[in-house]
Amino acid sequence: MPTKYPILLVHGIVLKESKIFKAFGKIDKKLKAEGYCVYVSNQDGFGTIENNAEQLKIQIEDILKKENSAKINLIAHSKGGLDCKYLISELHMQDKVASLTTLCTPHKGSPMASKIMSLPKFMLKFIAFWINFWYHIFGDKHPDSFTVCKQLQQHDEETAFPFSDKIFCQSFSTTMKKAKDDFVMGIPLIFSRHFDKVETDGLVPVNSAVFENYRGNCIEGSVSHSQIVDFMTPKSKKEKIYSFYLEICKELAEMNF
Repeated sequence: MPTKYPILLVHGIVLKESKIFKAFGKIDKKLKAEGYCVYVSNQDGFGTIENNAEQLKIQIEDILKKENSAKINLIAHSKGGLDCKYLISELHMQDKVASLTTLCTPHKGSPMASKIMSLPKFMLKFIAFWINFWYHIFGDKHPDSFTVCKQLQQHDEETAFPFSDKIFCQSFSTTMKKAKDDFVMGIPLIFSRHFDKVETDGLVPVNSAVFENYRGNCIEGSVSHSQIVDFMTPKSKKEKIYSFYLEICKELAEMNF
């Protein structure tokens, strides 16, 4: 049974949707094959929360018009969840969002971002210049990696989401067990465990992924921050990850979203 409203998969930092690279791997294709109306976001890979929210607003309004729909379901990974929260809270989109599901979103920030921001400022500016340079070539309209890293720093703020009474909100995390489980996330996992000694997906601690209706890990076993969006995911985990997304969509449909 398809969902009442279309679904937008919202990517996080670094990842971008293009003809060559898919921000959610084959996840959107798997969902479409089951009859769901699915889109993938196209906001900047290194855009600030504010700029990305503006870009999402334009895309969502286009989707709603195209599908003749009053609302949309948002399934957001990583920083994409922060982009969506700002979109709803600050850009007056609360009446156009039926549900918000966040996956591995750093609602309380990321220790890795805090460690990066402790580096000498001249080094950060140098690195940020080249990241922005290349991401502008890759299609970012307003890349600002320095500000993005500042926005992702760890914090202890406990602020209630003001629209949880109007929008169904839920969150999930993943846990990475060993560095060898993911070549990409292995190094940040080692650093995270050394400094913080908490459960993490490599970049985002489990306790930071908690938002509104927290439902635990997406799937059992070791799954990294990037594997949950089908990035360099081993075949042994792919079907479990596809099944997770299908189950989320099935639940949204059953709730008449």
